[in-house]
Amino acid sequence: MLRNNGEDKGMIHMLTLLSNAVGFILDMLIGDPRRIPHPVIFIGRLISALEKRLRKIFPKTDKGEFAAGVILGISVPLTAFLISGGILFLCYKINVILWFLLHTFWAFQIPASKGLNYESRKVYSALKNGDIPDARLKLSYLVGRETSQLNEEEIAKACVETVAENTSDGITAPMFYMMIGGVPLGFFYKAVNTLDSMVGYRNEEYEHLGKFSASLDDVMNFIPSRICGLLMIASSFILRLNTKNSAKIFVRDRKKHLSPNSAQTESAVSGALGIQLGGTHTYFGKTVEKPTIGDELRKAECYDIVRADRIMLCASVLSVILFGMLRFLILKG
Repeated sequence: MLRNNGEDKGMIHMLTLLSNAVGFILDMLIGDPRRIPHPVIFIGRLISALEKRLRKIFPKTDKGEFAAGVILGISVPLTAFLISGGILFLCYKINVILWFLLHTFWAFQIPASKGLNYESRKVYSALKNGDIPDARLKLSYLVGRETSQLNEEEIAKACVETVAENTSDGITAPMFYMMIGGVPLGFFYKAVNTLDSMVGYRNEEYEHLGKFSASLDDVMNFIPSRICGLLMIASSFILRLNTKNSAKIFVRDRKKHLSPNSAQTESAVSGALGIQLGGTHTYFGKTVEKPTIGDELRKAECYDIVRADRIMLCASVLSVILFGMLRFLILKG
């Protein structure tokens, strides 16, 4: 039995750190278990159900839809936080080992390093085999833009972009929040990120309803994306890529995006590989003009996807080491 409340809290803090690290390693090695429903599926269902309900309640005006969007953007992440936190609290009251096992399992499900690597390699394999239609199809599962008319170079660039962006969104950002507040805060972040992917569009349907969710996602990714960009520069050094150019393009182009966060990682990867990313794309039949990121020192090729994956994996490992060390030092202090 623990002697006092201070020791109890100290143990939980250290177990949280260990649990997050073990969960991350399991995700790197195994990836999402396909036969077990992922918590994000339930978050997505909650978003869809609540969106339909709120659209019926609130008037179909700009202000009405924005108010509905605020409720949606607050209630879904808070629900994810409270439910996961409540279940973990009950497990802890029963047995700390039960708490640790469940926390570790959820910490294993939240990041997506293996999944991102696996899906991007499908695009690479199709390109390597010269199957452009299949590469376009595989890429369409990863990006929101229109892929049916992309050539080999454009497919490679699009895949590199999504790997770079999702390194922060899908791996380093959730690890950042899990190291701060454990799995419940990790689920809060995943709910915000899922909201952004489902309703955070600037189109007629979601311009007002999704505005709050998109803004909240930008806020929550503000610090993690910048840390991730710096870790990608460090990764380019470890992987013997163009570190000097990575740092140069990061400083110069990290704000050249419609999103305040996406170019943080895209610029670092673009510079490390010596290729140019960004530019005009088509989303849902609408042409969206974007600034270019990086200098075209050479044409993008399919193997750049592999290089981007290596940067992603290296930066992810560095993020866990960095965030883990910071948590340990803060707790120790």
